Amino acid sequence: MADLVYKIFTKDQWQSFLRDGVFRGAPVDLADGFIHFSAAHQVAATAAKHFTRVEGLVLASISIKDLSVAALKWEVSRGGDLFPHLYGVLDGKAVVQGWQLILDSDGRHIFPAEAGIIEVSR
Repeated sequence: MADLVYKIFTKDQWQSFLRDGVFRGAPVDLADGFIHFSAAHQVAATAAKHFTRVEGLVLASISIKDLSVAALKWEVSRGGDLFPHLYGVLDGKAVVQGWQLILDSDGRHIFPAEAGIIEVSR
């Protein structure tokens, strides 16, 4: 598996995370019992499915080596692909970098090249 996983945060979630140093999950995470992450090749589809036209988002890269091995599980989800799920709290120390996402004219998010996001089709 990759060295990094990714999480898309709303502006308010990101600000709370920075303030508190931990992230317990977005409403969907709390309802499902784990924090939803994406691998680099899954981020663009996740953004398109759940966040089209949503402004003020932050994409964070998270170091897998700084997560509890027991708490991170790769499980079958959308399209039969394995997605990373964190069964626990995300510690701010695991975040490598965060990027504010901007929208293109069609309401899709533009990912910074240095984030390493693999966009399958645009």
